[in-house]
Amino acid sequence: MTPLYVILGLVAAQRLAELVYAARNTRQLRARGAIEVDSGGYPGLVLLHAGWLGSMLMFLPAATVPNWGLIGVFAVLQLGRLWVMRTLGARWTTRIIVLPGTARITGGPYRYCRHPNYLIVACEIAVLPLAFHAPALAAGFSLANFGLLWRRIRLEDRALLTAAPQQSHHIREDQPLAQRH
Repeated sequence: MTPLYVILGLVAAQRLAELVYAARNTRQLRARGAIEVDSGGYPGLVLLHAGWLGSMLMFLPAATVPNWGLIGVFAVLQLGRLWVMRTLGARWTTRIIVLPGTARITGGPYRYCRHPNYLIVACEIAVLPLAFHAPALAAGFSLANFGLLWRRIRLEDRALLTAAPQQSHHIREDQPLAQRH
């Protein structure tokens, strides 16, 4: 077993486990009245990720020795994925699913970035092929991912804004500054 096969096998197993977890969360969210946005765009995202892993398996020589420093970067990115998943909990899914009346998550990595999962995925898509000396795969899949995420982020932001509970932002002039939002 070469490092390429072991690492790609681990990444594929992780992604499959995440799909199972995401499907469970999706079912539970839908049962609570959640709405999916852009279900038609989802297959493109799945195809991109399958193609990303499959292309490395198909086009890279099995004996390719990885850049272990970049494999370390990829491993750190996996810790970021876990942080995102833990922060979102039952709301984490691979689809755009919004539960009306719920506020946007602003804790964990969301304190620092509006879409940390997408940032992590963008880095993963570039770093893993680069770790196996495949800059063309890194560039091609990064470009395709950028196109999908550009559209997806706009749709997700709009859906999250629509789903958020409506809050009154009226400020009375006699209200102390400390109580104004």
